[in-house]
Amino acid sequence: MDFNLPRGSPCSSTSSSDHHHPNSSTPHHQNGHPYSSPSPTSDPMHSWWESISKARSRIHILSSLLPTDEESSLSLSSLADTDRPARSLLLSSAAYFSFSAALSSPSSGSGADPFCQWLYDTFLSSDPDLRLVVLSFLPLLTSLYLHRIHHPSSSTAVSLAGFEAVLLALYSSETKARNGKPVTISIPDLSQPSLYHSPRNPVKSNPDSANSQVKPLVGVLSPPLEPQIAVKSTKRACIVGVALDCYYKQISQMPIWSKLDFCKFTAEWAGQDCPCTSDFDKKPENVVENNHGFENNDGFEKDQRVNFNEIEIVVARVKDLDIEDDNSKDARPDGRIPLPWELLQPVLRILGHCLLGPLNVVEVKDAASVALRHLYARASHDLVPQAILATRSLIQLDNRECDAVKAAAAAATGSTPGSNANTPSKAKKPEILLVSK
Repeated sequence: MDFNLPRGSPCSSTSSSDHHHPNSSTPHHQNGHPYSSPSPTSDPMHSWWESISKARSRIHILSSLLPTDEESSLSLSSLADTDRPARSLLLSSAAYFSFSAALSSPSSGSGADPFCQWLYDTFLSSDPDLRLVVLSFLPLLTSLYLHRIHHPSSSTAVSLAGFEAVLLALYSSETKARNGKPVTISIPDLSQPSLYHSPRNPVKSNPDSANSQVKPLVGVLSPPLEPQIAVKSTKRACIVGVALDCYYKQISQMPIWSKLDFCKFTAEWAGQDCPCTSDFDKKPENVVENNHGFENNDGFEKDQRVNFNEIEIVVARVKDLDIEDDNSKDARPDGRIPLPWELLQPVLRILGHCLLGPLNVVEVKDAASVALRHLYARASHDLVPQAILATRSLIQLDNRECDAVKAAAAAATGSTPGSNANTPSKAKKPEILLVSK
């Protein structure tokens, strides 16, 4: 299968049909407009019908690729008959899981994979909803690709040119959208009177110089992107990170199941299941830690003597776990992968939205919270300062939000957060107002 290079910038608002091939024979003015009369696509009704026809065509092609199932075929056919077929496909959980099952096949990802070809051609279309459909499958595609790259096996020893073609299409579109410029942010200067307003009389960096001016502080989030025609091992993290950045730009329009998959895969990428994940979990309120162990608020010191029967039970359980680990070492795949900052930065942005987005459901927030704790444990073991700072900050924000929700719920019920709901509250004494004669 021949995957052509992307023809446009699907991530941007400009349609790929607005770009003309440099070898096109269509005459142009000096300002770039053709001599010919306006095309029929300038008609809004014609453009709307063309978009619907293209979306229905992509859905019918997808229906022919998926396994022949009467129920799934009827479901896809019903999606194609709606007024907005691309949007209906994006919001269909049945279509998502059917496509995910097919894409997760051990033989997927090759250059001849029809599902990768469908993703590639669909992303290059001019319909923004169709491009959103492709982006919704990016967490799964990225997870499959990175896992097979870093954990190759004989059962999946196939070329990954199909996965790489889709990732390169996303990377090329973002490269064209950035136009060779870096992604920067303005950093507030704490020496200024205000963080949000520039002073009328700027403070000069060098008072002795009359021509000195205050230079704004600019931070570079991402350097200028270089065009890539292949996924090299040295550029793999950058290409995947840029593709995830495209996903982040449309994260508010991604369906719930796509976000849940991303959080689940991120926790697998971290692969750090250790006590560090519970560093920010609060201790019970009735337990206070002292120099000699743990002591209850009532003043009774916890017994430090260990029950030998409990030790025997724990030892037996550890032996059982060792036996289970030997028997199922090959059955449980290890999803841990290298996480350079180029890849981790967009991952943290996506998790931050999943965790703190006001419109996200509780399941997405809980999954993001678990993934962040795994990433924090991984960063603590790998000693990555910026990753530790970012994950720690997000976890603390999550804890504060949970405390605020608990406090609001307690205020609504008229009880304190640590009180028992079954314990009757004390009756308040009547207020006595003293009036002087």
